[in-house]
Amino acid sequence: MPRIVAGPVAEIPPGGRKLVEAGEGRRIVVFNLDGDFFALSDRCPHQGGSLCRGAQSGHVSSPEPGVYTYERRGEMIRCPWHYWEFDIRTGKSWFDPRRVQVRQFPAHVETGAALIEGPYQAETYPVRVEDAYVVVDA
Repeated sequence: MPRIVAGPVAEIPPGGRKLVEAGEGRRIVVFNLDGDFFALSDRCPHQGGSLCRGAQSGHVSSPEPGVYTYERRGEMIRCPWHYWEFDIRTGKSWFDPRRVQVRQFPAHVETGAALIEGPYQAETYPVRVEDAYVVVDA
């Protein structure tokens, strides 16, 4: 699975998102939910709407008539075309989580030094890493 550097952590603030081109026409949207990063396919499984263009919202639950609770603020993404909703943390749809879901990709934060390591040996100089980057395993 290729690794894609989505960008510095600072480019995706808490509650934010960033669209990443993954090559071969694939697009991935990376979400920051209070410092936890999640990556989903940008394509709604219904008819291919861009989830990056959808509204982020929470979930409204009701234990009884007239009593409503707004929970999980910002953890749901709604397709802008037909309003299908998906859980950003799991990629599962809200209406049929066992059968309908968006492809999810592992996303994690790595330091800049970890990204430049490879199989080659070269003369090195002391460096200082000041930022962390979001990395998507696509």
